[in-house]
Amino acid sequence: MKDLYAKDPRFGIAASLVGGMDYRGGETLGDTIWPGIDGGLYVRGFADSVDFVLDARIYSEGHSAEYPRSWDREFLEVQKEENNSGVEYTSYARYRTHFAARYRTHFAFNHDWLRLDFGRDVMHWGPGYYNNLTLNQFALPYNMMSLDLVIGPLRVMSFYGDMRIYNNSMSDKNKDDRNVFGHRYELAFGNATFGISELQVQYDNLKPWLFVPTAPLFMEKGNYSESSNNGSLAFDFNYRLFNMARVYTEFFLDDMESPVSLVKNDNIEAKWAWMAGMQAAHDFYFSGHRLEAGTIFEYARVEPYVYSHFKENTAQIANLGYPLGNQGGPNSRTIDWTLYGRLDGRIFASLHNTWFWKGTDYGSALNDTTPTHNHMKIHKKFLDGAKMQYSLSPALSYEGQFVSFMGELTLIDDRKVYLRAGFKW
Repeated sequence: MKDLYAKDPRFGIAASLVGGMDYRGGETLGDTIWPGIDGGLYVRGFADSVDFVLDARIYSEGHSAEYPRSWDREFLEVQKEENNSGVEYTSYARYRTHFAARYRTHFAFNHDWLRLDFGRDVMHWGPGYYNNLTLNQFALPYNMMSLDLVIGPLRVMSFYGDMRIYNNSMSDKNKDDRNVFGHRYELAFGNATFGISELQVQYDNLKPWLFVPTAPLFMEKGNYSESSNNGSLAFDFNYRLFNMARVYTEFFLDDMESPVSLVKNDNIEAKWAWMAGMQAAHDFYFSGHRLEAGTIFEYARVEPYVYSHFKENTAQIANLGYPLGNQGGPNSRTIDWTLYGRLDGRIFASLHNTWFWKGTDYGSALNDTTPTHNHMKIHKKFLDGAKMQYSLSPALSYEGQFVSFMGELTLIDDRKVYLRAGFKW
């Protein structure tokens, strides 16, 4: 690792070479990836009120499948053997980056109150870990811009994201525009945090005004054609207990005909989702060692047609064919329970249990279209035809100063294996 610092302490930059070798295989992937080799550069730094980070890597993989698929669901480029002296392999590049500026106000003291961020990554809004419903950390990355303001106990976030409609990012069909704007408002009082998140997805109808933090998206939605935009509104709550645990919940509303129809929940216009969970953690000390141990439990229910729209491949709340929120998608139920521990900040072990149900009826896919009339007469079926899938995933990893190792095995349903040896210098 090479660190370069100016004499002025307001400036600094560090660069690291990173890389590794992977072995991957799984039933859902339908493939074995070996060897998977990657290498790149991890750069981070700051200059006064500006900070940045870039993790850029190039990958080359061997695949056993005749038609290779990408393990991370992004694009994959296949190099044919007739063009490469009898060698067939896949290659691709990935990067995530942030470039942000902080602004300060001067009263009796200096306090950071505004952050403007440009990057390629994912946003994660709300209190959960696995199953957040509005914006989820396990969605596929996108180019984005965000504004984060903190005013006393109030935090306001404004977000713009450039989405891809089709799951093949290099397809000419992705010349059609899908853009998402979002606002999040958090109010913190002691151990309690209340949050409101709203999204508006626009199809070939970009309106930059929606980035303004004080423009209510659920109100502004009525100013544009229904076929070209799609919106959502979510409420969440998080409460800390004794500095050792927290409980949280999120309710997500995609659409409703009326409050009465939402309570009855018997027609396809009652499009909502609900998530609840708890996390407990505690640090243990023995013989000069520190063990951070904890558990996470979450439950999520996503009704049919959530994240969908009236016409396929238009204003779905999605990127590259996957939801921006809960990755189970519409008409699903997920239960996650994880036990985890980290020793001395370097050795991490976890045991993750997942129970998952996915309906097979209409409204189970992002591109299942919602009829534009007779909503009250079309009944929905939650988890119709669904079979429970259970998976048990033990994982173990080591993170050293220069080298890292990890292994994860998924048993029972959706069996897969992932092994990696990496370096950082």
